[in-house]
Amino acid sequence: MTLDEYILQHTEPEPNYLYRLWRATYIHTIHGRMSSGHLQGRLLKMLVKMIRPKNILEIGTFSGYSAISMAEGLDEGGRLYTFEINDEMEDFTRPWIEGSSVADKIEFIIGDALQEAPKLGIEFDLAFMDGDKRTYRDCYEMVMSILKPGGFILADNTLWDGHVVDSAYDKDRQTQGIETFNDYIARDTRVEQVILPLRDGLTLIRKKEIKN
Repeated sequence: MTLDEYILQHTEPEPNYLYRLWRATYIHTIHGRMSSGHLQGRLLKMLVKMIRPKNILEIGTFSGYSAISMAEGLDEGGRLYTFEINDEMEDFTRPWIEGSSVADKIEFIIGDALQEAPKLGIEFDLAFMDGDKRTYRDCYEMVMSILKPGGFILADNTLWDGHVVDSAYDKDRQTQGIETFNDYIARDTRVEQVILPLRDGLTLIRKKEIKN
């Protein structure tokens, strides 16, 4: 038994619906590994249970796995707004979201979150960033502008297959975007942050409250 297998055996079981979504994502899309999967999905649900947000913003829906996972953790009346910029994903993703047991808690929007999320006029308690790595810093600043003091940001893929510390790797714009973001967050006095070495790296960021 591998350590990863041991971890999953001692983690809350993956719901059958999400397992079927995960399999379908691998079969019917060319980037199946982008799906959150069992461990990260259960962590996202747990974090939502702990933070108890009223409104969640997700940037980068992909197949809907992470959106459904987070929505499972929402209290009654909670709402998740998830943006996917790639309109070619809509035909795959929308039926899976609408067929889930938490469909009434999720608003699935095709569009650019950088432009469209502020137009919602909502102050968010939690945001999950999993979109274009080249724009992570800009995305972060947008999220900060509509995030409540004391709110949280979860930024995915912040270790980027270890390329952030691989000096031999010919760094593309995605890797450069992650490195720029990580360095920027490390210097940002408005927040507290910690990187978890989970899958491809998950950074937990808390926006500090304003002190009088």
